[in-house]
Amino acid sequence: MTTRILLADDHLVVRQGLRSLLEQGGFVVVGEATDGQEAVRLARTVRFDVAVLDVSMPRMNGIDSAREIMSFAPNSRIVMLTVHTEERQIADALRAGIRGYIIKTQAADELINAIREVAGGGTYVSPQVSTLLLAAYINGSALGRNPLTVRERQVLQLVAEGRTTKEVAHSLGVTAKTAECYRSRLKVKLGIHDTAGLVRYAIRHGLIQLCASWFLDAIIPFAM
Repeated sequence: MTTRILLADDHLVVRQGLRSLLEQGGFVVVGEATDGQEAVRLARTVRFDVAVLDVSMPRMNGIDSAREIMSFAPNSRIVMLTVHTEERQIADALRAGIRGYIIKTQAADELINAIREVAGGGTYVSPQVSTLLLAAYINGSALGRNPLTVRERQVLQLVAEGRTTKEVAHSLGVTAKTAECYRSRLKVKLGIHDTAGLVRYAIRHGLIQLCASWFLDAIIPFAM
C-alpha cells in the first residue's frame, strides 16, 4: 500500500525537491502547503498517512500546526523537518505527540527512513537529536517547557513576521484590542520591551528564520 504524504514548507524549490525525493522513495504526495495554517486546512480535506512539516513556516509554525491537526485527527503521524536543535523546541515537539524529528542537514535518505518508520507506527529522530536527548538524560536536566501558550506563540510569530496589530487580529480571528493585549503580555512574560527584541527571540527559538539558502543547495538536485 502506497503511503500518502501531506507536505508543508514555505520554500517552493524546497517543496519541489522534497516532492521529487519522496516520489523516488515510493510515496505519493497528496497535498502541499506553503504555511502552517494552510497545512491545517489541507489536513481536514485530504487523506494522508504521514504529514511532513517544516518547523519554521509563516503564519503558524510547524509544531503548532501539528498540534492543531492532532486536535481533530489525534492519530495523525507527523514528521518535523527543521534546521533547529534547540532543546525546548525538541521537547515541545515530542510532548505534542510528533513521531519524527529530522534535522534538515541530514535529510534525503534519513527522511525516507523516518517516514517509513513513522508510517509503521514507530518513532524516528535524527542522531543529532538523539544525542541531545541522551545528554539531557545523563546530565539529569529536564527539557524545559515553553513559557508561552500556543496563542502567545502564534501572536509572537506574526509580530516577528512584521504583521500589524490589525493583521494579527484578522489572522487569528480576534479583535485588535485582544491582539494588542497578547502583544503586551508577551513583552511582560519574556521581559522584552521592544519589537526588535521579540523578533530576535522568535528567530532564536525557531519561530521564524532568516534564510534557508544552504538547504536549498542541498535539495535543488532532486527538483531538476
